[in-house]
Amino acid sequence: MQAIRAFRYSHWSQVATPRKRPRQRRSRETVAWIEEAAAQLFDRYGYAATTTNKIAERAGVSIGTLYRYFPNKDALLWSLAERHLEATAAEVTDALARAAAEELPLPSLLHDLVHRVAALHTARPTLHRLLFDRAPRTPDLVARFRAAELAIAARLAGHLRRLGVARSDPETAALLAVQGVEAQIHGVMLTPPAGRDRDTLLAAIVTQWHRALTEW
Repeated sequence: MQAIRAFRYSHWSQVATPRKRPRQRRSRETVAWIEEAAAQLFDRYGYAATTTNKIAERAGVSIGTLYRYFPNKDALLWSLAERHLEATAAEVTDALARAAAEELPLPSLLHDLVHRVAALHTARPTLHRLLFDRAPRTPDLVARFRAAELAIAARLAGHLRRLGVARSDPETAALLAVQGVEAQIHGVMLTPPAGRDRDTLLAAIVTQWHRALTEW
């Protein structure tokens, strides 16, 4: 079993991740163009119809330049998933910083948090579904996701203490809230129940977690 796990890790590390992270500004710009072209094509045409040749053409680079940084489509998906993780963490961190600066009450904090994260899924819904369904879950990406989750939960726990809710265990309450809200937003934005609009469902998430945290 250990040999199988080692092979899988090696396989994903070599096939599903970028070849290298450029340091020079021009190279970073080239990678950004390629990633943006991939995001546009994945969102418009889906995974199967998007090829590395089409991505290179859209980015205005040669196929050799693309392969210098990305060995295949999965590596591009991995990189886009990493970008999404970073954007989400930055948005949540900004929302919590605003809540601290303005001393927002819990309902306003949760509303801002939920709607900011949900908004990240609306610009390119097909791409976000693709990232959820097909982006490679490499050990590194999973570890980074969990680290971001724990960091956000620690910040939220500070707000719970500030507001005097979930007094018995604010750290656990915050972690469960972060994990629960993340999963619920994915459900609402990717596969909302028939006959229910997203705004109503997002409001329900806010109400649910306000009640849960105040009754903890």
